[in-house]
Amino acid sequence: MMNILKLNAISPVADGVFKGYDYSDSAKDPEGIILRSFQMHDYPLGDNLLAVARAGAGVNNIPVDKCTERGIVVFNTPGANANAVKELVLCELFLGGRKIVDGANWAQTLKGQDGISKLVEKGKGKFVGQEISGKTLGVIGLGAIGAMVADAALWLGMDVVGYDPFLTVRNALVLDRRVQVVKELSEVFKQCDFITVHVPLTPDTKGMFDKKSLAACKDGVVIINNSRGELVVSSDMAEAVANGKVSRYITDFPDETLLGKENILCVPHLGASTPEAEDNCAYMAAKQLVDYLENGNITNSVNFPAVSMPRTSAARVCVHHKNIKEILSKILSIVSSQGINVAHMQDQSKGEYAYLILDLDDVPSAASLDLIKSIEGVLRVRKI
Repeated sequence: MMNILKLNAISPVADGVFKGYDYSDSAKDPEGIILRSFQMHDYPLGDNLLAVARAGAGVNNIPVDKCTERGIVVFNTPGANANAVKELVLCELFLGGRKIVDGANWAQTLKGQDGISKLVEKGKGKFVGQEISGKTLGVIGLGAIGAMVADAALWLGMDVVGYDPFLTVRNALVLDRRVQVVKELSEVFKQCDFITVHVPLTPDTKGMFDKKSLAACKDGVVIINNSRGELVVSSDMAEAVANGKVSRYITDFPDETLLGKENILCVPHLGASTPEAEDNCAYMAAKQLVDYLENGNITNSVNFPAVSMPRTSAARVCVHHKNIKEILSKILSIVSSQGINVAHMQDQSKGEYAYLILDLDDVPSAASLDLIKSIEGVLRVRKI
């Protein structure tokens, strides 16, 4: 029986997927870990650990580089919480156009006063806003969430401009044809009344909203950020809001610089905070983890390529290795020297690393597996 350790509370929908495993928050020396927000950077990676599954999209809380060097697969669940985030963005479009929160907060101050109806009519002029219909929305990042937001905004009467230098064929096919996809980010800044960002935090995207990019935006733009706080230089954003360049900034990531500022609305990281999203993420993470542990198949890994095959042979050998010349031929040479036929195989690379599945007609000896492990550049060998 394999052990699965949960480092956070996980939706009970995962319980059924892990049936037959020792699955708990106290599992010892686990082969698999499932988590949400637990900070793993100082967490010991045991010798038995084969995979870590994040019930969510971001993996900043996981030491991905360390895991990769040890042949530990890191999974995430892209798209599982997409609808929840999409709905929050749609809400924030209205909050960005209309001063609904400001007005609601002001209305609470009228309690106990005489003539509330007259006070409301007299004071409502301070909270005049704009409709979103007919405005142009810029969507930066057209992955699962961004594409859903773009399509929904069209049905709300908005024009939509999308930007994604890594747009996949799959996402392009589901994107409504009315979305104008541009090749330069500057076009989004120049054309759009509202901008929502849906990209991961990388060295290239960190601080993408700074003084220079904000200056390139239309005057009075509304900016919505439900991806990562570090995509925005908070001090630059606060300055742009104060001088009116940005009419309103709405973010799911409060910080000391942004809190308490007029026309900056901080939401307490609610993007995926729905029971439906938590269920979807937990189920997807659990299924991917089990498929890897039992079959060696990889789907939605952030550090190793996607490789999946149906089980059809007597034995399966899975090899994590560096993407270097002749390593595959060395592995196959060892298998061949044992007189074992390779029934099926797949080897895919992702940057500097690669993953090989070999389905063999006979079970290889422990000695042959040790020989494969000894090849320079091989990170991990597993027989299933």
